[in-house]
Amino acid sequence: MKDRQSPLSPDGERKGVGLAALEKGADLLQSTAPLKHFDVYVCGFHPALDDPSMQMEAHHYCRVVNDDFIQAALFDGNTPDANLIGIEYIVSERVFETLPEEEQEYWHPHNYEILGGSLIAPGLPATAEKALMKRLMNSYGKTWHTWHTGRHDLGGGHSLPLGEPKLMWSFNRDGEADPLLEAHRAEAMDLDPAKTRARRADLAADAHPQRGVDRLRHHFAGSSPVEGVRDLAHDD
Repeated sequence: MKDRQSPLSPDGERKGVGLAALEKGADLLQSTAPLKHFDVYVCGFHPALDDPSMQMEAHHYCRVVNDDFIQAALFDGNTPDANLIGIEYIVSERVFETLPEEEQEYWHPHNYEILGGSLIAPGLPATAEKALMKRLMNSYGKTWHTWHTGRHDLGGGHSLPLGEPKLMWSFNRDGEADPLLEAHRAEAMDLDPAKTRARRADLAADAHPQRGVDRLRHHFAGSSPVEGVRDLAHDD
C-alpha cells in the first residue's frame, strides 16, 4: 500500500517535551478502546453539495457496527500525520428506506463510486476488495467535512478548521470529478482506475436505482452516465 501524505501541516508550534511526555504516559495508562475497531480503510473523493467545484480526497477509517451501519473517521491522508477532516455514516439501502424523506436529503448514493472505480480499499487483494465493494452496493453515506485542507495536486486548504461544517456529496457520473484530482491520486498510489472499473463491471447487475444520483448533474455539462447508476426519481 502506498503512503499518501496530507496536503498541509496545521498551524502551531512543534510538540514540546512536556506534551510529548504526557502523550507517552497516556499511551501507557489510558485506553483507546473506541478507536480500536476503526480498521477498514477505503479512499474516495468528495465534492461539497453547495459548491461541487470544491473537491478533495477522503481517506475513510471505518468501524463496521453491523450489517446495516458503518461509522467512519475521515482523514486527508493515510500516514501518522494525517489530518482529521470529518465523519461519514454509512447505511444499507434497507435502513435508508426507513428514514423520513426530509432526512434522506442528507444522504448521498454510493453505486457510482463503486462501479466507476473511484472508491478503493488500498492494501486489500483484488478479490477481497471486490467482495467489500459488493457489500457496499446500494448503500448511502451522510458526510460532514469540518476541515478543508485542500487538494493534494493544487493545495488551497486552510491551516486550521475554519467556518461551518460542509455537507459533502458523491460523484455519480463520468466527468463530474476533476480528472486532475483523479490522476494525481492514481499516480501517487500506483492505481489503475480502468482495471479497477473493469473488474467490478459485473456488480452492475446488483445495482438498484438510488436517490440523489442526479443531484449535482446540472453543475457538470457533458458528464455521462455509467451502467447501473440510475436516479430513483427518473428510473424507467
